[in-house]
Amino acid sequence: MSDSNLYIAFDPLYAHPLPDGHRFPMLKYELIPEQLMFEQVITADNLHQPEVCADEIILSTHDAGYLKKLKDQTLSAKEQRQIGFPQSPELTLRELVITQGTINCSIHALQNGIGLNVAGGTHHAFSDRGEGFCLLNDFAVAANYLLRHHLAKRILIIDLDVHQGNGTAKIFENQPAVFTFSMHGRHNYPFHKERSDLDIPLEDGTDTATYLYLLKQNLPPLIDRFRPDFAFYLSGVDILSTDKFGKLKVSREGCRERDHFVFSTLHGHGIPCTVAMGGGYSPDIRDIITAHCNTFKEAAAFF
Repeated sequence: MSDSNLYIAFDPLYAHPLPDGHRFPMLKYELIPEQLMFEQVITADNLHQPEVCADEIILSTHDAGYLKKLKDQTLSAKEQRQIGFPQSPELTLRELVITQGTINCSIHALQNGIGLNVAGGTHHAFSDRGEGFCLLNDFAVAANYLLRHHLAKRILIIDLDVHQGNGTAKIFENQPAVFTFSMHGRHNYPFHKERSDLDIPLEDGTDTATYLYLLKQNLPPLIDRFRPDFAFYLSGVDILSTDKFGKLKVSREGCRERDHFVFSTLHGHGIPCTVAMGGGYSPDIRDIITAHCNTFKEAAAFF
């Protein structure tokens, strides 16, 4: 059952509660690999612990002044409110590890087709600030890493979290080598949207059939037109009908079919892919874990 080639970035640090007792949504980072091992989808050998991302790599994407604030714990009260977490050394360390995990997944994917980060998808982080529980934009940092080291020439970011990847869109708004594609709730956070290269805003109550139709109508021609040689996929499960913030009506099987279609399309075009889990806020943690684990299962089926 286990696929020994499946590379999964995971660090127990992800699952630790923050000093003030914040636990949700951190618990899923602990439960996802446990469930995958219980179901014999993976073994412990598939799990790889990232190191801390070096400052010089972060600074290819984020401003030096902002990184210094994160490390020195000098974010203002307003900046902390925008992020949604109180600052702490543990939180900054977690973000640096998550970001390196996404880079590691990308390097592995170049040779093996795919790499998956149990965490990541911190798409609300801008170059100079954090928002929406995101401090550092791991996809943006990893994409810039690939470009700077000439490991990719044309990168597609597929953001299917229910919230628009506003930070990612802004960071790459003038970068023709990166194409940002976002399907997200029209009336959901962030309420001020940035402009992705392709935005598909979804109305409240969008059902499974409509969601999948829009995805299947847009992704293949986009790939044919842009011709990426690498992709990042943000597979948020906050599109589920059970999600308390998502406002969409996509079923669990519909969410799995979404993942199946993305992976089959990328695999069919020979495009390596890095995956991050993104959001998921269903009241029953089992809905979140099952949907996220389905993403890993679909990835294993193709790669």
